[in-house]
Amino acid sequence: MGKLALAAKITHVPSMYLSEQDGPHKGCRQAAIDGHREIARRCRALGVDTIVVFDTHWLVNSGYHINCAPRWEGIYTSNELPHFIKNLPYAYDGNPQLGKTIAAAATNAGVHTRAHDDTSLGLEYGALVPMRYMNEDKRFRIVSVSALCMAHNLPDSVAFGRAVRRAIEDDYDGTVAIFASGSLSHRFAQNGVSEQFLHKVWDPFLETTDRHVVELWKNGDWKAFCGMLPEYATKCHGEGFMHDTAMLLGALGWDKYEGRAEIVTPYFGSSGTGQLNAILPV
Repeated sequence: MGKLALAAKITHVPSMYLSEQDGPHKGCRQAAIDGHREIARRCRALGVDTIVVFDTHWLVNSGYHINCAPRWEGIYTSNELPHFIKNLPYAYDGNPQLGKTIAAAATNAGVHTRAHDDTSLGLEYGALVPMRYMNEDKRFRIVSVSALCMAHNLPDSVAFGRAVRRAIEDDYDGTVAIFASGSLSHRFAQNGVSEQFLHKVWDPFLETTDRHVVELWKNGDWKAFCGMLPEYATKCHGEGFMHDTAMLLGALGWDKYEGRAEIVTPYFGSSGTGQLNAILPV
């Protein structure tokens, strides 16, 4: 019935918002912003009505959770980096139907998932930052999935991703994009020297490994990447333990996926972490 039209691994670095502000860092993340806008342009061209975001800034300690409120509106300041993201206004529509459909499909697949539509839960900045650049016209409805999973197994997140695909194609009448919103390596720069690492990766080991991963993605060697993902997520401090990436690849076929990543925003360092925007063909 429904269609998964586009899948991507995206950055949400708060310096994108800082990049808009007058001052010494103005324009520093224009490439990342342009990448978001290009992904959004393709979503519009494909007729996408809803974006599902696997958000590595939504922390959960038990179960899988979906925020599918009918609407969100407010002014957001990051409690983590209030000097980067402050007083960011937002207003987006949700998609309760799709959120509940995904939760049912995942639960039926053995991954117990709760959909929250009657809720005061807000969106986290793993969704808010991308939507600022992708959804300025409010064209897309949003469904947010918790992907900072503190006590979860990666195979469950792969199964969850498979259920997302099944829910979209079997039980939803519409066109959907899915985004894994998180970094590659995610070792923040140490306090006191963070300014020196605003555009750098923390350690050569992390950057070398990230760049190897990018080549695997570009070459479509998903068997190798999926095999290394558990250790990569641990050794390279993967954001959200890379549950967002496991969900994304679960939806695409996991180690049987054959697509080759299109790098929309080339790999870059940000506050010690490794970032990019990449489309994974469906």
